[in-house]
Amino acid sequence: MSRQAPTLEDVAREAGVSRATVSRVVNGVRNVDPAIQDLVRRAIERTGYAPNQAARQLVTRRTTTVALVVSGAGDASDTEQNAFATRVFADPFFGRVVGGVVAHLRPRRMHPVLMFAETPEARQEVVAYLRQGGADGALVVSTHPDDPLPALLAGAGLPAVLFARPGRPVPLSYVDLAHRDGGRLAAEHLLERGCRRIATVAGPLAVAASQERLAGFRDTLARHGHPYVPVAEGGFTVDSGMAAMTSLLSEHPDTDGVFTANDLMAQGAVQVLRDHGRRVPQDVAVVGFDDSSVAVTCRPRLTTVRQPVEEMAATMARLLDDHIKGARTEPTSVIFDPELVVRDSA
Repeated sequence: MSRQAPTLEDVAREAGVSRATVSRVVNGVRNVDPAIQDLVRRAIERTGYAPNQAARQLVTRRTTTVALVVSGAGDASDTEQNAFATRVFADPFFGRVVGGVVAHLRPRRMHPVLMFAETPEARQEVVAYLRQGGADGALVVSTHPDDPLPALLAGAGLPAVLFARPGRPVPLSYVDLAHRDGGRLAAEHLLERGCRRIATVAGPLAVAASQERLAGFRDTLARHGHPYVPVAEGGFTVDSGMAAMTSLLSEHPDTDGVFTANDLMAQGAVQVLRDHGRRVPQDVAVVGFDDSSVAVTCRPRLTTVRQPVEEMAATMARLLDDHIKGARTEPTSVIFDPELVVRDSA
């Protein structure tokens, strides 16, 4: 016959405390002395007790899971949705977001549930999932400035925090970067290197972050007597960086400095420059953005503007935890500062 599963009473006897005390520790109630919490946790390990999650949820009204939602504004077909998911997983940026979220959730015994919301139906599924108690709240990474999901979540009164300022004003908390300052850092560095014929590969200009990075870059160059900056728009991918750099070289062959709005596009730009016989950084200096894994695998290694994605994602998860627990009732914003990381490309 199989051994009966350990109960709260078994843990209480093992720890020498009351059943109510064990229940408070298991359910994360804070007004328990830390020494008693440690005593109960050791008793749980010795007995092998596993809380009944369904019963625990009835007591705490929490699932200990949060939805990590990658959302857009499209009405994509099944094929397009699969392609979207593939792009997300291939992008080092998203991996850094997940790492930061998990770093905050794991010590608190919380878990992310990955969801994609690329169609109206998928967005409604996310809202319904949260309303039905499938997760305690949502961490939203939007890929499009017109994404309607933040407004849907806010309208439903559901706990949610956004990565990046939303394209449309909504009463939700968010984390973001001072993107203009990042563009300024890139411009100042290229000028300090002596670059005088400077161009830029911008990100998608419909995206607020791309606009801000470009504005900061242009403004700084203008303050130093450079009224015109050639711009080619990319799509945050290696291929789009290659296409943009090819266009810039065709129209401005004397370019001696380039700022790209992310590291993937910088990698593509470096490849095109090499194919055209331009040495990096001797002939053309290149500055990227993000300080992703690409920055150190690229040859030469990229000088780049660091976006502390992991810290930003962990803060996003912390804010959501505060909203879920009621410790924070009003939306807030946390803005991080970029940092220039100098390596070999500029």
